Amino acid sequence: MEIPSKHIAKAVEQLASLPSIGKRTALRLVLDLLKRSPEEVAAFSSAFTEMKEKVKKCTSCGNISDFDICSICSNPQRDHKTICVVEDIRDIMAIESTSSYKGIYHVLGGIISPMDGIGPDDLNISSLLEKLQGGQVKEVILALSSTMEGDTTNYYLFKKIDPFNVTVTTLSRGVSIGSELHYADELTLGRSIIKRLPFDGALES
Repeated sequence: MEIPSKHIAKAVEQLASLPSIGKRTALRLVLDLLKRSPEEVAAFSSAFTEMKEKVKKCTSCGNISDFDICSICSNPQRDHKTICVVEDIRDIMAIESTSSYKGIYHVLGGIISPMDGIGPDDLNISSLLEKLQGGQVKEVILALSSTMEGDTTNYYLFKKIDPFNVTVTTLSRGVSIGSELHYADELTLGRSIIKRLPFDGALES
């Protein structure tokens, strides 16, 4: 695809580097931006610059936040005795959209995947275990994707959590096996949380 401007070509290249955006889609978006006023383009650019500079990771759970502690962890109305373990922040957004869960979260930052060179030491597991040492947490929900890697991570976490006096549960199989959590529809995901199962029982089923 021949682009008659090096500036447009550079903008297309940057947009095309994003997931699921090919060069044709990137070119269409760039040409749309080209038609807009300088003020609109400046606002567009500023939004991304501010996002990169000001968005933080919650120091407690790993969720994204404008502050050191996210709005979920700082909310006294949430059940701080229940922790839902998820792979990444997209899963928090998916679960929150169901309005079916009132506990707090813990973001692992991935799942165990030897093929991708990701082991337990690469994940945010040690801080999860530290939270359990105080004896305040009563339940840990393993809400990882129903994939081989997700199940491997679930089992690893279960063995690590087992020495603590904590109930370990997992989502009911309303979420399709082999699917990633944040792709589940809200109704199915909500029911899977409400009807969660003991993890040791889930292993036998």
